[in-house]
Amino acid sequence: MPLPVVAIVGRPNVGKSSLFNWLVGLRISIVDPTAGVTRDRISSIVEEQGRFFELTDTGGIGIVDSDDLTDDVERQIQAAIDQADVILFVTDARTGPMALDEVVATRLRTLGKPVLLVVNKCDTQNLALEASQFHHFGYQPVIPVSAEQLRGKDELLTEIVKRLPPPEPDEGPPEKVELLLAIVGRRNVGKSTFINSLAQAERVIVSEVPGTTRDSVDVRFTRDGKVFVAIDTAGVRKRASLANDIEYYSLHRAERSIRRADVVLMFFDGMNPVSRVDKQLTEYIVENHKPAIFVVNKWDLLKDQVSTEEFGEYLAKVYPMLDHVPVAFITAKEGKNVFKVLNLAQHLAKQASLRVGTGELNRVLRNALLANPPVQKGTRMPKIYYGAQVASSPPTIVLFTNGPELFDDVYRRYLLNVFRRELPFPEVAIKLDIRHRRDMRKGAAEEPDLLSRPEGEPEKPAIPKPKRTPKGKNRPDSELWDL
Repeated sequence: MPLPVVAIVGRPNVGKSSLFNWLVGLRISIVDPTAGVTRDRISSIVEEQGRFFELTDTGGIGIVDSDDLTDDVERQIQAAIDQADVILFVTDARTGPMALDEVVATRLRTLGKPVLLVVNKCDTQNLALEASQFHHFGYQPVIPVSAEQLRGKDELLTEIVKRLPPPEPDEGPPEKVELLLAIVGRRNVGKSTFINSLAQAERVIVSEVPGTTRDSVDVRFTRDGKVFVAIDTAGVRKRASLANDIEYYSLHRAERSIRRADVVLMFFDGMNPVSRVDKQLTEYIVENHKPAIFVVNKWDLLKDQVSTEEFGEYLAKVYPMLDHVPVAFITAKEGKNVFKVLNLAQHLAKQASLRVGTGELNRVLRNALLANPPVQKGTRMPKIYYGAQVASSPPTIVLFTNGPELFDDVYRRYLLNVFRRELPFPEVAIKLDIRHRRDMRKGAAEEPDLLSRPEGEPEKPAIPKPKRTPKGKNRPDSELWDL
């Protein structure tokens, strides 16, 4: 059941995005003195007095966009107004009523929808008194607030709830989100086009202008009865090339989106080689151990020049440490293979959530040590006593040893490759934590290491044995998917 929608509208620079962030309780929309920062519809769910509603931030009415996207911004504003059950008409106490406020007021009068006139920036009692001059627009009540000074929030939320449509008999919390996808990549690789294809609607602005998307936009959509959220992020540039604060905030929101996501879709333009920016983004995905898919967009322009196998080999050479990441080839503009990528993302999320028993893990680990023992460091021989999976999403494996410093990066990579091959995590990141045996349970430090213990002897886990989950059916062994 769709939630009621509350849309925030008004002229530029009245503090709509600040108000949105304040009511949501998170820094979602970019706030900057520059007029016209917000272009897309930014939405989030708010709960108040047992009611849930979707709060939507919009661009400024009457803005002349610096990149000639005025018509696109206006379409997004109108879509938010059309969908809204309640409208927050935001004005500015510091400037008082202006001609453009009258334009907004006139536009809203004919809608027949509940409109709350919100006077923002009432940072002091004197400014709050100035809110009375907005009564002549004819909207009641006039609510003075200050998003910056945190004044008037309870009163505003109470008035919003009063004007929401009556609750349906079976109304409850919003449906659980099945999967949170972060769509990242450099500029103009087709991220917004992909989002619109998933949502089957013009949910975010698509333009040839580099840097069209500035905020990270959560787009909720339903597929096969399940709710998904795709996060459209700003196209990333090299840090040294960031032109202003807006691009700086956009970059940090893209990084936060990666941290939030269940699966990250790393977009590439098939017509261009991998760039330094691509590598920086990929490094951030690796640092956060996120399941990922390499998505090669605009494949229709390249498919007659190079095969999917050749392009997959190219990515494997660029990212030799990520040869387990699936590769998908799509044409987002035509919607080709878009939903196959969504299916693959669900598969990876499920894979990352699996657990293996301590006994199974230690059998795999013992065989790995027998096949390729770690090299002696000076007078010390590296030893592994136990291993256990302590968490999922990402799968986190802890090894208790006689010294983490005895295991170099090459051997760590060897163990990760073995785990990926032998355990049900062939295509997702595995977090490997090598600790000293003093972190083991009391008394375990005197027990023999895996190689010294007779084969078949029951392992005594260093931590409580995690609950075993069936492996399920894994994807066929393949490093590249020609979707």
